[in-house]
Amino acid sequence: MTDKKKTVLVTGAAGSLAKRVIARLHGRYHVIAVDFRRKVETEPDIPSYKIEIHKRGFEDVFRRHKIDAVLHIGRIFPHEHDRTRRYNANVLGSKKLFELCRKYGVAQVIVHSTYYVYGASAYNPALLDEDAPLKASEVTQDLVDSVELENLAQIYLWKAPELNITILRPCNVLGPGVRNTMSVLLMRPLVPVLVGFSPMMQCLHVDDMADALVAAFEQNKPGIYNVAPDDYVTYQTMVEQSGCRKLPVPSVPPMLPKMISSALNWGSFFPPYLVNYFKYPVIIDGRLFRQTFGWTPRRSLNDIFSYYRKHKLLPH
Repeated sequence: MTDKKKTVLVTGAAGSLAKRVIARLHGRYHVIAVDFRRKVETEPDIPSYKIEIHKRGFEDVFRRHKIDAVLHIGRIFPHEHDRTRRYNANVLGSKKLFELCRKYGVAQVIVHSTYYVYGASAYNPALLDEDAPLKASEVTQDLVDSVELENLAQIYLWKAPELNITILRPCNVLGPGVRNTMSVLLMRPLVPVLVGFSPMMQCLHVDDMADALVAAFEQNKPGIYNVAPDDYVTYQTMVEQSGCRKLPVPSVPPMLPKMISSALNWGSFFPPYLVNYFKYPVIIDGRLFRQTFGWTPRRSLNDIFSYYRKHKLLPH
């Protein structure tokens, strides 16, 4: 009897989101775990590799396994490495990945992007749909790699239709184990807030984002999709609901918050390049994804924030 299970390669396997995706796929598909930070401990029947995605060893994985689909979740966050290392991994590494997918006949690629690519501006419309311009790199060089990765994925979306590329742009993904900037921020007991600003924000539990990635893979409807709930909350409410105390930071003149962040070495949780996101709302319209894939988030805002409240009660 022939084994009809698809083989799925998941990048960023050490991350909380990727681990949840792998758990959902395991058993129904053959899963291959890849990470560029460390070799991930997995189930015995899940091959795991530590690779540099822009180096030669990555191709060996494609030679060794007949890969049907790639879920490209792995990326280096701006607070983790310098700009050059990030660009090499996130942009050049992704280009290598797309080329390997073409060379070895991979039939589907899901790319995990971010709403940050839209850029935070006082002139943003109330709801940003998938056709809105990606202006983040105009605001700060530290988001260039995020925008370049998106642009690259869009080029391959049209240039290589056989890859069936789906690009997902989620809002703030939060919850247990997540190490992105917003999650690192909400873990802290004392959190900076800009005086005079409290923009609306959207939040998604990491379990709901894992479900979204699996839905995008299983239904295979290529295109570009925002992933977000239809409710919002102000940044200051997020901070309060997560059990953080607020540290007011003057926002005038505009460079002051960036100078304070740099001077106090707040780069990992209040990085200068994201200051505008704490000033201006970036609300994305997630209707297209919800309607196309029949997906709705199951976790409430309280489910999300209660994790951060409980974390602060634990002995450290």
